[in-house]
Amino acid sequence: MKPICINNYCFDRIHLWIQYDKMVPQFIEVVIEVFFPKNRIANGLVMFNHGFLIGNDLLFLPKKIIGAFLNDNPLFAINPSSFYNYSEAIAEKNWAMAFVSAAHSQNIGVPGIDIGGNPRVGQEAYAAASYLIKYGATDYFYKVDKNNIRNQKFFDSSVSDRSKFMISNNVIFAGHSVGGAHAQAAACGFETLQKLGKESCRFFDPVMYDRELIPAYSDPLSEWNPDERANPVGLIQLSPVDQKIPLLAPGMQHYRDALSNALIPILMIVGECDCACLDTSNPPAWSDNSSDITQFTQLTPPASKSWAVVARVARGSHCGYLTEISELCSLADAQSQCNRCPGETKYKPNGDETTLTTEMVKRFIAMYPDQAGFNGNFNDWITSDFLTWLNKKSPDGVVQLVPFSSGKYIDHL
Repeated sequence: MKPICINNYCFDRIHLWIQYDKMVPQFIEVVIEVFFPKNRIANGLVMFNHGFLIGNDLLFLPKKIIGAFLNDNPLFAINPSSFYNYSEAIAEKNWAMAFVSAAHSQNIGVPGIDIGGNPRVGQEAYAAASYLIKYGATDYFYKVDKNNIRNQKFFDSSVSDRSKFMISNNVIFAGHSVGGAHAQAAACGFETLQKLGKESCRFFDPVMYDRELIPAYSDPLSEWNPDERANPVGLIQLSPVDQKIPLLAPGMQHYRDALSNALIPILMIVGECDCACLDTSNPPAWSDNSSDITQFTQLTPPASKSWAVVARVARGSHCGYLTEISELCSLADAQSQCNRCPGETKYKPNGDETTLTTEMVKRFIAMYPDQAGFNGNFNDWITSDFLTWLNKKSPDGVVQLVPFSSGKYIDHL
């Protein structure tokens, strides 16, 4: 499929298989959606982990079987970019923005939900970001892979010229809800993903495959040049939700422990009325009781050099960030499911909180010089134009934040 281009930006979808590790026969089917500059000189990439139903089709497996003969797939109907279309935020600095969906828990007759606390989802986001950096917007990666001896015979310079759009490997990982916690893993970077993956038997040295009967495949990620792998330069978490389910979802604490010493800007946003991230999440994203164990306290242990910052949105809901209504996500904000802020009008998708989120992502990106990570130390981050803008009762003049006990509107170590 040719990219759809409007004005100065293009949109494309890439479909591939990822083997989590070259030594482990475990595969995942993914679709990547990406907005990128038409001039193909993107200074960086925002890789977004979405936060709710992945396989929401009761007929997923029958369609999948039929699709094998019709060159179609029900994953093509999953459009996370529709719910998190902050593409307006990336244009000023000429960045790209991408999303990855995967077939995790599809079952006949039962919708599959992307449960939180699964490090594999963060691994997929990291692999997808690296794929875009090396190969660009194409399904035919083997035609771009001129350094792979096996794929050299397929090399086509015209495909490479049409597909590549990144001029750096700098990536801001971001996510909402369970995707916010999954993004914590991706933001740790390749070496940490490998180390923690080995410790939890979730080995990570991915190989990319195309969708053919006898597929072409890439070299393992460990054999790529370092500048072809994603370089995490920031993390944005919108109401992150973590979970712990024996065997299935160990939770993301070890990744937060690693991030507590990462010298990159880390932002967490939580809603005042958000039961999903403040009550249901295990552990909660944040708590006004300093003795509670939360995702934020794990990101900011006293002895660390943490750059993590949190802000609270007044009347903020779990789904107010979305650019389109999701019926499943909306359940989290229903009065029957959430008793926070009784009588208050919570923000709904595609409203004022969405506008604030878009502006926030735009200003977060604006901190980065072209083709570079954040230029400065912790104090430069805390006094940056972005946090100066955010540390107000109403950063955009419409949506208000809730002050912390310090009287400020941001909190950090």
